[in-house]
Amino acid sequence: MPAAALKPKPLPVQSTAKRPVLLELPCAPVEKSPLPPGRPREWYITHNRRLKAMRLAIALLDSGVYHPSQARDDTIRGAAELIGVHPPSDTTCHMVRALMRYSR
Repeated sequence: MPAAALKPKPLPVQSTAKRPVLLELPCAPVEKSPLPPGRPREWYITHNRRLKAMRLAIALLDSGVYHPSQARDDTIRGAAELIGVHPPSDTTCHMVRALMRYSR
């Protein structure tokens, strides 16, 4: 019997990467500038949510998740824990998938 027939088949993976990619964390935090004053509260909430969604989308892409269908809520929340941000809401998870969809 050939040796190839004795090897067990690898389990299917969610990522399209050939092997797991270590997430490269930034060396120093980016210097933040203050947001402009005088805007409605909803503007600040949306602005911060977009920034968080962009960070999470970049982290997912760096880890090998390239399609929105691979980015389920638990995957996105795991990436958030890995990069050190608070767990995202369902709305933010939806926004992450939208960013991944429209970047193609």
